[in-house]
Parts: sequence; structure tokens; C-alpha cells
Amino acid sequence: MRILIVEDSDTIRMMLETLVGGRGHKVEAVRTGTRGIEAALANRPDVILLDLNLPGGKDGIAVIRQLRSTADTTTVPILVISAADGLKNDALEAGATAFYAKPFSPTALLKHLESLRPK
Repeated sequence: MRILIVEDSDTIRMMLETLVGGRGHKVEAVRTGTRGIEAALANRPDVILLDLNLPGGKDGIAVIRQLRSTADTTTVPILVISAADGLKNDALEAGATAFYAKPFSPTALLKHLESLRPK
């Protein structure tokens, strides 16, 4: 699967890249919401792993809303991984597929990703 990671923390982004890349997934990773939208529209991913607190003018909620309003990405699963637990309902209402609170279980995330693998 093609997985887009949108995460501003270098440490977490690299950990996610290693985690999902190690399972054979093709990974693209960016630091900002704006770049995440651009990457998703340029090369539609199979899944997006998205942080909510992002620099550069577009936070994760704005990213979800824009991707959900665009025909090419309206059905792409968006798994939010965020320390902003108070924004869980906002993320889900905006169209996120799931919410993982940091710190999260890598095993649970990988299991969810595998359930999304196209048959």
C-alpha cells in the first residue's frame, strides 16, 4: 500500500516510516498540512497517517476537511495519530477514519493498516 505520513515531529515521522515501511508499504512523509494535501492530490495514497498539530497554516482538521471535499481523496482512510486527545471528536466529525492517541500502540496501528489492505 501507498501510505502518506503527515507529521511535523522528525522523531515520530521517522518512527512511523520505519514501522510501516518495514511491513513493505511504500511510504511518503511530509512535515506540514499544506504539503500533505499537495502530496495526497499529486499521488493518491491508499492510507494517510495524520497528526493534528501541524505548522504552516493548515492543521490536521483543515487537512481532513479539504481531502474529504476533494473527489480523488474523499474515501482515502485517514488515521489520525495525535497527542491532542481533546480534538478526537472534531477529527472524527471532519471525516477521520480513526483516532490514535499518542502514545499509541504500534501493533494496533499495524493491525488496522492491514485491515485496510486492498483485497
